[in-house]
Amino acid sequence: MQNYKLIISYDGIDFHGWQRQPNRRTIQGVLEESLAKITQKKIPILGSGRTDAGVHAQGQVAHFKANLNIKAEELLRALNSITPDYVRIISLKEIDMNFHARKSARSKIYQYRIFNSPEISPFLFRYVFHWPSPLKVSLMKEAAPYFVREADFTAFSSNRLLNPVRKVFRSEIRKKGNEIIYTIEANGFLRYMVRTITGTLLEIGKGKMKPEQVEDIFREKKRSLASPTAPAKGLCLVRVNY
Repeated sequence: MQNYKLIISYDGIDFHGWQRQPNRRTIQGVLEESLAKITQKKIPILGSGRTDAGVHAQGQVAHFKANLNIKAEELLRALNSITPDYVRIISLKEIDMNFHARKSARSKIYQYRIFNSPEISPFLFRYVFHWPSPLKVSLMKEAAPYFVREADFTAFSSNRLLNPVRKVFRSEIRKKGNEIIYTIEANGFLRYMVRTITGTLLEIGKGKMKPEQVEDIFREKKRSLASPTAPAKGLCLVRVNY
């Protein structure tokens, strides 16, 4: 028995997220179907976490355990030859049997891209949230560090089942040309957490909220005080750290 670690990149806009679902196209489902064609075995592939429908990944990590008579590099080539072009396995290698894509992860880094310009290229629209009106980026930069904390993030999530406490190590805004890029790193994320935080930063950029009001949202722990959830297509899982 071997344990295989995969790093996967995908355009998630036409998928119903990572997790396998009946009668729906998902990243996990596509990968498991491809692996089954090659090995003639039904092998579960476990990801570092779920990405929602429409969310992208540059460095999603997964693992699976199997007893295979094929070299890792040959399996990598075979999988990429039959998976859709918008799902690519960047690397595949054998790893220690104790490695677990989710349980071994120390932190994850997400980026949200906002294209702030009246017009947008058709080659960009799948990967950014287009906002044509002016935004006060200086206020967004001021607000971003308010999220660096270990706290209850209930107000910034649709989650009601899991422990809502998460530790955010980094939260920053930078501007690159017409793009406003929000980067956040944490030990874990609740459902819609990054997109709701981004929505709050957008409200601040529009001038509808003040940066210091973020503290009020944390204190009240009410989802109704936070802003609308930003669209999925602007979000990308950049890297998982171990």
